[in-house]
Amino acid sequence: MMSNRRSFVRKLGAGVTGLLSLGGLSAAIQSSTSPSRRPKLRITDVQTAFVRALHVRITTDQGVFGDGEGVDAVSGGASIVSGFRPALIGQDPLNVDALFERIRTSGIFAGAQAGQYVAALSAVEIALWDLAGKALGLPIYQLLGGKMRDQVRIYCDSATNNRNDPKAKEWIAQIIDLGFTAAKIDIDDGRDPARFDRVNWTANNAEIDHMIDKVAFMRESLPAGIDLAVDMHGRYDLGTAKRVARLLEPFRLLWLEEPVPPENVDAMRDVRESCHVPICAGENLFLRHGFRELLEKRAVDIVMPDIQKCGGLLEARKIADMAHTYYVPMAPHCQASPIGMMASCHVLAAIPNALVLEWHWGHPAPRMQQWKVYVKEGEIIQKGFVTVPDRPGIGLELDEEAVKRMLRPGAAWFAPKTS
Repeated sequence: MMSNRRSFVRKLGAGVTGLLSLGGLSAAIQSSTSPSRRPKLRITDVQTAFVRALHVRITTDQGVFGDGEGVDAVSGGASIVSGFRPALIGQDPLNVDALFERIRTSGIFAGAQAGQYVAALSAVEIALWDLAGKALGLPIYQLLGGKMRDQVRIYCDSATNNRNDPKAKEWIAQIIDLGFTAAKIDIDDGRDPARFDRVNWTANNAEIDHMIDKVAFMRESLPAGIDLAVDMHGRYDLGTAKRVARLLEPFRLLWLEEPVPPENVDAMRDVRESCHVPICAGENLFLRHGFRELLEKRAVDIVMPDIQKCGGLLEARKIADMAHTYYVPMAPHCQASPIGMMASCHVLAAIPNALVLEWHWGHPAPRMQQWKVYVKEGEIIQKGFVTVPDRPGIGLELDEEAVKRMLRPGAAWFAPKTS
C-alpha cells in the first residue's frame, strides 16, 4: 500500500507540472490506487439556478457534485449550459481541461470566443474543479500547482465617492472598521449635471473637476494605509482619459481602471504611456487569447480578468502565467457570491503574481446580509483577507434554504432534467 501511495504521489507531481494536466492526473489515479478506492466517476446531470448570478451544479453517478458560478454576461446562461449537456453527460469529470476545450472548440461558430458562451462555460468549468477536488479529497489550489499564500487580500468596492453624500461618512467608516487595506471608487457619471451630451463621453472641465474631487475626497477620508483604486468603466474618449490620468498622478493610486473602452488596445497603451498612474484593465476580456495583445503591447500595468466570466479557474491561471512573463500582477474583478469569490481565491493562492481581489457586495445593507448567509461557513472575509480553506474542492457549502429565497422570479433551483 505504501509503495502504491509513493507511486501515486510521484505521478501526481508529474501531473501538476506546467499548469496541470487533469488528464494525466486522472490516469495517475486510475493506475495507482486500488480498485476499491478508485474514483471512477461519470457525470449524470448538469443543472442551473439563477440567483444574482448563474450557478451550475454537476452531479455524478457516485453522488459527488460540484458547484460553479458565472457572472455578468450570463443572461442566457441556463439555455447555453443546457446545450453543453451532450458533451458532459457520461464523461469523467476529472478531465476538466479536456472537457473545457472540447466544449470551447466545438462552439467556434456559436460565439465561443467571448460573451455569454464563455461566461456560461466558466460556471461549468468551476463546477468541474469543485467536483474534482471533492472526489480527490483535495482543495482546488492543490490541483492548480499548490499554495503560495494562505490568505488573499481583498479590496472593497465603495458605494460612495462624493463629499455631499449623506451616507459617505458611514460607508467609509465601514471600510475602515472591516479592516480592508484597499478600496475602489467609480468616477464616471452619466448623470453629472455638467454634461452637455448623453451619448458623447468627452468630459468638459467641470466634469473632470468633479471626477478629481471624488478622488480627493476619498483620499482625504481614508487612512494613508488604505490603497485607493479608481474606475472609469471604459466610457471616455482618449483625450479625456489622458487628461484625467495626468491629474490623478499626485494621489498615488493603486490603479486607474479602464480609462478608455477595452477593445482598442493601442488607445489603452497611449493612456499608459502618457502618465505615471498604473493602468488596469481586463474585466471585459475573455479567455487567455483576449489578454495576449494587451500584454504584448504593454498597454497595462495590472491585468483584471473576471474569473467567473473569462473562462474559469485554469484559464485564469493561464492568464496569470502569461502576465507573469511581462512582470504584470493580476487583480481579478469579482462581483460573485462567496462561492465564486472563494473559487477565485484558490487561483490567487496558487499564482506568484496575485495582487488583490475585489469584493462587490458591501452596499446596500440587504446585499451584505445576503452575502453573510450565502454559505454555511458564514462570513469568509476577515479583516480584509480571505483565508483559503484546506477542505476539498472550493471548500464552501451553499446554504440552500437561504439562497433559494434569493432566486430570480421564475428561476428553477437545480431542477433535474427529465429528458
